[in-house]
Amino acid sequence: WDGATVFWQMDYQNRVRTGKIMLYNPTTGKRIKEPYNHVTWVHSILHKDGYNLKQCFFGEHLLPEDKSHPVALVESEKTAIIASYYLPQFLWIASGGKNGCFNANSLSVLAGRSVVLFPDLGATDYWQSKIGLMKSYGIDVQLFDYLETKATESERKEGYDIADYLLKVRPDEAILQQMIKRNPNLKTLIEAFDLKLVNVQRGIPQPKVSPPKKRGFRL
Repeated sequence: WDGATVFWQMDYQNRVRTGKIMLYNPTTGKRIKEPYNHVTWVHSILHKDGYNLKQCFFGEHLLPEDKSHPVALVESEKTAIIASYYLPQFLWIASGGKNGCFNANSLSVLAGRSVVLFPDLGATDYWQSKIGLMKSYGIDVQLFDYLETKATESERKEGYDIADYLLKVRPDEAILQQMIKRNPNLKTLIEAFDLKLVNVQRGIPQPKVSPPKKRGFRL
């Protein structure tokens, strides 16, 4: 499909397991599901007969490169990418679906890590039920259920996730709020001189996620 996205699954040892191919509406950013669900796999397109797919977390290859940040687990690959921009204090990975990767082989790579679960609306109870399993593998796990407790009825029907809420905030403003959180005096300075945010000047992306990319901003 023209304009489709490939989310590559690379495991802890940098081996490419496969790639999930998905088509999105470029205007809404939502997946195209009509007249059929536009989801397929690279190994299917390449006609890899007898291929035995063993999925891993999307973003799993980043885990050995960055051991300082807590891990944030979401369902959607797209969500992991968006959230990593707004909340870089976490290392974002995705399960690929509500039921994905909650098994011994997949969870073993998170042993000894601090993990926060960010389930989509409607999946909170199911992910809550997996906390005991995750802890049995030596994972320090917490559940972020704020969305479930605060969501509107329309947001529930649309199956909102953390990315849908983050996208309501302009990226530059999100970075500014992070800076104010680190240094509250910045807010006082902005209010005192009635300063306006012009833009955020981002550094050149580095090939590795550790250390985190530095971002500055200009008033």
